[in-house]
Formats: sequence, structure tokens, C-alpha cells
Amino acid sequence: MGHNDIPVLSGGFAPIDGEITLDLTDVQGEIPKDLTGMHVRNGPNRRFEAPGRYHWFDGDGMLHAVRFEGGRAQYLNRWVMTDGLREELAAGTALWQGIKDPPRKDRPDAPIKNTSNTDVKFYAGNLVSMWYLGGEVYRCSPNDLSTLGKVDFDPRMKGLPVSAHSKVDERTGEFLFFAYGKESPYMHYGVMDRAGQLQTFMPVQLPGPRLPHDMAITPNYTIVHDLPLFYDMDAFAAGRHKLKFHHTLPSRFGVIPRHGTPEQIRWFEASPTYMYHVSNAWEESDGQGGTEIVMTGTPFRLPRDWHGNVLVDHFPKMLANLEHDFMFYEWRFNLRTGQTRERILDDIVNQEFPVINSWMQGHKTRYSWNVLMGRSNRAEDPRFCGFVRQDLQRGTSTSYHEGVHKWFSEAPFAPKDNWKAEDDGYLVGFMWDDEAKASFVTVFDAADIAKGPVARIRLPHRVPNGFHATWVSGERLARGY
Repeated sequence: MGHNDIPVLSGGFAPIDGEITLDLTDVQGEIPKDLTGMHVRNGPNRRFEAPGRYHWFDGDGMLHAVRFEGGRAQYLNRWVMTDGLREELAAGTALWQGIKDPPRKDRPDAPIKNTSNTDVKFYAGNLVSMWYLGGEVYRCSPNDLSTLGKVDFDPRMKGLPVSAHSKVDERTGEFLFFAYGKESPYMHYGVMDRAGQLQTFMPVQLPGPRLPHDMAITPNYTIVHDLPLFYDMDAFAAGRHKLKFHHTLPSRFGVIPRHGTPEQIRWFEASPTYMYHVSNAWEESDGQGGTEIVMTGTPFRLPRDWHGNVLVDHFPKMLANLEHDFMFYEWRFNLRTGQTRERILDDIVNQEFPVINSWMQGHKTRYSWNVLMGRSNRAEDPRFCGFVRQDLQRGTSTSYHEGVHKWFSEAPFAPKDNWKAEDDGYLVGFMWDDEAKASFVTVFDAADIAKGPVARIRLPHRVPNGFHATWVSGERLARGY
């Protein structure tokens, strides 16, 4: 089977070989002069073809960045030089197969290759690249994207796989993380200060091995997830990794004081679901002397039959085939009563990859900008076809898309220089135009996405469709956190 027969190895997904740095001059519209900083996106870019089956998540990590200053833009891209990629480069061939095939039995230390292809954040003066299955975190230079090594974690964390969706608190510079695995206690939580010192570290006991994807933070609390989509435990005992939706179990959310102890973890139950990504969380008064933790995110809209029953066996297959059907949702965890309230914010628009003004992370936000998810006629052919701007104050949304031939990436919020209001900035991201067979950088006015990009910047080569991105302002680059 050739690459053209595999959706996530062809078209806008196809891998590239080159690493380049160059100024961008092919601009439609105008690059805002009050946009200063750098956009960095991570994503899979398979270096060596491997035998067996291929999944989109298998590709080696590659960072793509665009620097903005004074109405000008410069593009650069570099591989994340993981240990696995270095081994394969030395051998001149693939040494691992993908996640659809059996792991390596001769490498108990690395049965699956940590591709570091999922998320990227700015922490302690460096970009940090992370992997969705959890593992070592790689440090990359914000100057040229070169891989500098790994984050030097505290010896107490030796061997723990750090999740891709660890958080950086921009106001304190702290790195908040969770690590999960297949042995009890199954999860750990910790906080490193902006100089790289481990300040808080604790076990988080779960009932068994789970597959959490994200977490949420507020100034005083962290929220970790125990969701009922995880291994079929009978198959797991036999050595097979088969997912099952345990629809009779509730979703559980653990609320941990940021610098607390295991004894202070409080668990809240909610409707069974599975979720990749949180939008935001914050603290509110419950009006009776207590505190509520409010969390928003984009859980799956569960597949149901005509009678409203959840199609339990079909749900894990949706994830395997990259069939995406999401909604925008809110949970409220009352620390006074121990009760959970939850509600749908929007189940009309299919939306995921939420972003906010990241300075506001952990504080009450009015806006969330989410990726508009399209539906495909082919399995394993996800479509990120535009953006949705959610206004939580008004309970409304606006959206933008350009039809089936445009494929956008997560576009983090980039504040204007000297920004004042929460939405006083831009959304910056990559877009693949399948008709023009070209990649672009798009810049939207975050306050009015419906009018389309204020700038489209054509790139000299394709940026393969990818996952998560971050915006690092010029001010953050200067202060180092």
C-alpha cells in the first residue's frame, strides 16, 4: 500500500524532509504591526517508512514556527531529535512500528517510540515538546528550534511518563504536570517552579490504569481526570490493549490544591464521557460562602441509537478511526457541598482543540476559540475545517470556514502588543489549501473571526497537518518564562 492510499500520509498529511529558515514575503492582506512573538506548532512527520499499519499519531515530532515583528514574518522548522529518531537516523531505517502494531519486545525501556509529536509549550526559557502517551520531555531552543536535550526532572520522577498536556502558568512560570502509567498508583501530580525545581510531587491513586489526556488549573487548584474510557481489563490481563467504554462508571475529576498533599485530593463524579481537551477552569463563589471550580471543555458527543442508548462498542472504534463528534461543555465542582453540576454549552457545532487568551488560564474567561471539526467520507481522515468563537457571557457562537478544501490547525490566541481586553488579539495558525496544494499562515482578528483572515502568508513548502501549538509573546521571550 502506497502513501497515496493512506489518508494521513497523503495530501496535507504527507511528510516532508527539509529543514529551512527563511523570510516570508508572499502575503495576502497585511501582517499586523502590533503582533510580536512566535507561533510554534508540533505535529507528526514520519521520517522513515515502517512495515505494518500506520496511524496519524505515529509520525516523528517536527516543530514549525513563524516569528512576527513589525509587520514581518519568518518561518523555520526542525525535527525534535528524540532518542528514537536518533537511533533510526543512525540505522538508516525505521526501528519501531506504529501504535496499531505490536510494541517492541526487545526494548522494555521503549516498546513504543516516544515521538514527542503532540504539544509544545514555553517553559523556563525553552520550548518543551511532549508526547500524548507520556514520556520524557524534550527541550528545544526558541531561537532556532534545535533540540537541546531533555528536561532534567527531579530524581523522584525517574521513569514516570509526563503527559503531553502539562500546563505552564504564565503568571508564575510554573510547570504543572501529571504522569500516568500501568502500575499503582497509576498517576502522579507535580509542580515545578520557573527555575526547574520540583516544588510539589504526589501520587494520585486511581482504581486502575487509565488514559487521561488533559488537566486543568486555577490559581489554587489543579483538576485531574479519571474517565471511563480505558482498557478492557480482561484483554489487558492477557497482554492486549483493547479500549472499552465502561458506560456504567461515572467520570471522576480530582481537585487538588496546587501545592497540596494526597490527603487533600477531592473526587467529584459526573456523567460518563471521554474528553481530550480542556478549554479553561476558574474559581467562583457559590453564593453561600463556598467555592465552585468551573471547568469547560470539548468532550465527545456519545454515539446513541434511536432509543437514546449509548453505542458502547462503537464508541472506542470512533476514536480508533479518528471519527470526531464533540460538543462544548461545562462542569461545576462545589467544594462546599461536594456536588457536581454540569451542562451542555453547545452540542450543535462539532468543535475541538479549544484555545483561550493564555494569560487568562485559570481565571474566568468569556471567550473560547475552538477548531471547527468537519466530517469525512473516509475513515482516519479527520478534517479541521475552520474556527468557532464561543461567547460564554452571551451563550452564542460565531464560526468561519472556507469549504472542504481548506484544512486548518489549532490557532492559539496571540495578544496584541499592549492588549487591554480579553479578545484583543489574533488567532495565528497554519492552513493547508488542497486546491492550491500549498500551506499558508493565517492571521485572524480574534474579535471578529467571521470576516476571515486579515493576512494569509504563503509558505514555500507544505506544513503537514498536525496537533497542538503555542504562542510565545515577545515579552515572554524577553523575560524567559
